[in-house]
Amino acid sequence: MHWLYLVVAILAEVVATSALKNAENFTHPAWSLVVVSGYVCAFYFLSLALRTVPLAIAYATWSGAGIAIIALVGWLYYGERLSLLHLAGLVFILSGILILKLGK
Repeated sequence: MHWLYLVVAILAEVVATSALKNAENFTHPAWSLVVVSGYVCAFYFLSLALRTVPLAIAYATWSGAGIAIIALVGWLYYGERLSLLHLAGLVFILSGILILKLGK
């Protein structure tokens, strides 16, 4: 169950971060509500995951997966460019998460 909490935390953070661009400095109330509620949800579920998942593993997974998914959202939704160097960086981030997880 704790990994499900972590997945929910990651997805909530991705939704909140994605909405942050549309909130335009919190001048759009609906998008601002999505941002704030998304981050509250993300931190709540991250705190639930931390009951059993070690801090380093949980935070690396949460932040690293969030970075990778946000990069994809930026590319797919906002039309941002992903170069080969960007993709290599994402591979390194995901590799780091895997190494932390396997390094018990």
